[in-house]
Amino acid sequence: MSIGSLGGSGVHSASRGVSAQVQTSDEWPIPGAVLTVMDLSGNQVARTEANERGTADTMPLPPGAYTAIVTAPGYTPAARTAIVTASGSASLGTVVLPRVSGAGLPAAGPWTIDPMHSKILVTARHIGLASVRGWLRDLSGAIHVVDPIERSTLNVEIQAESVDTGIKMRDDHLRSGDFLDVANYPVIRYRGIGVTPRGDDQWLVNGELTITSITRPVPLQVTYLGLGPDPWGGTRIGFRATAELYRDDFAMRYNELVRAGIAIVGTKLYVEMDIEAVQGDSLPEG
Repeated sequence: MSIGSLGGSGVHSASRGVSAQVQTSDEWPIPGAVLTVMDLSGNQVARTEANERGTADTMPLPPGAYTAIVTAPGYTPAARTAIVTASGSASLGTVVLPRVSGAGLPAAGPWTIDPMHSKILVTARHIGLASVRGWLRDLSGAIHVVDPIERSTLNVEIQAESVDTGIKMRDDHLRSGDFLDVANYPVIRYRGIGVTPRGDDQWLVNGELTITSITRPVPLQVTYLGLGPDPWGGTRIGFRATAELYRDDFAMRYNELVRAGIAIVGTKLYVEMDIEAVQGDSLPEG
């Protein structure tokens, strides 16, 4: 049987052979990661690419011990021993590929956030049970990368009126003086004033968040997702950031509608940001 007949696209109707779920250290799938399987003599017996979900699997192989190597551009390769059973299959489980240190870091200079491909999600607890999620849909900003990269800065502006939880009555209340006070403070601002590497593709942004007239330090835990070309001839970077903050720190103390000692709206907010930025000080047309 030829090597080509043992490989595949990562999706097979027949039973799987050697399989793996390939992802980053932040649990993002790595599409296109290559799974190569070799026998104990060092001969390649199968090769396949991960699909868009990061799943890679070969066709069934003869029982025995094999060496499986998972690779992807910009990531540190991983090797595993695969013991194929009589069924012809072996699962490697989740294979995490750390980003190569310093690989693909953005060039120094301005990078403009693309609001059409960026999003901010805020989650709070309702009566300590269900999660209430709201989007902040109107944002803009810029990243200024410098050398050394630790001195880079981030500036984001969010139109407070763009908060959207899917329920008009709740959104109107969030825009009122009990919370965001949009009439008097239409813009929420975040200013990042330096980054600290945390290993592989992990970074900490030291920054300040301003809501209404109050500014508080809010660090961002950032996963750098890499960079690549876009269809308009530019270069883009992506990152995912998370943060936690407390409403009381920004004088948003509405709640005190409390029943049986349970707060109606949770005091802690969880923030998730998916940001894409294009190289340069403006966005491309189109």
